[in-house]
Amino acid sequence: MELFDLTGKVAVVTGSSRGIGKAIVERLAEHGAKVTVSSRKAGPCEEVAAAINAKHPGAAIAVPANISSKDDLQRLVDETRAAFGQIDILVCNAASNPYYGPMGGISDDAFRKILDNNIISNHWLIHMVAPEMKARKDGVVIIVSSIGGLRGSAVLGAYAISKAADLQLARNLAQELSPDNIRINCIAPGLVKTDFAKALWDTPEGERRASLGTPLRRLGEPDDIAGAAVFLASKAGAWMTGQTIVIDGGATV
Repeated sequence: MELFDLTGKVAVVTGSSRGIGKAIVERLAEHGAKVTVSSRKAGPCEEVAAAINAKHPGAAIAVPANISSKDDLQRLVDETRAAFGQIDILVCNAASNPYYGPMGGISDDAFRKILDNNIISNHWLIHMVAPEMKARKDGVVIIVSSIGGLRGSAVLGAYAISKAADLQLARNLAQELSPDNIRINCIAPGLVKTDFAKALWDTPEGERRASLGTPLRRLGEPDDIAGAAVFLASKAGAWMTGQTIVIDGGATV
């Protein structure tokens, strides 16, 4: 267990009231971390934090925050520090995709929202926590990207662009931050059965059709992604930075 022990560590996970983020925050707490559950709405955050605290007393707090608001993100960081003293692990999981269709039809506002929420908000949040990590010469940043960032799409083009940019954000910041022992990596999931991607798998036929694109012949579950986050956050991932772990049932092979 030592390789995966997160006792004494503090993690902030955005978009963690459901789906992949929820699985990640639960597994980080299970491995000993104190965690901040965050998404836009307070109620769902408080429910997840309460469930974690029922299993691991005092391990979780809920801090709702809108990733489009720099002030909200700063408050998220400040309240976590006030509760737990520091931030050791940041998981940038929250993202937006308000448009499905060819890029010729996307509005400027929708395109900007995707870029702002999926790239710039990550940039903000990382640089809010980086100074204390530099001072301690220790820290972990995990960006949840997507296999959409690895290949073209006729219907999710702007989202795919934002996720490709997240891969490059990790590579750039690995060059900047890793000399101070801050490791920054991405996870690129394939199609996971979450509410965020529900339109792609919400019928038995839709799920069957989508599963045919994976050698494992099934879609992902949130917990399929959470283990990689534990690995990257822990001693087990201590010599990994600037990289992307693809977890997609084999879809990109």
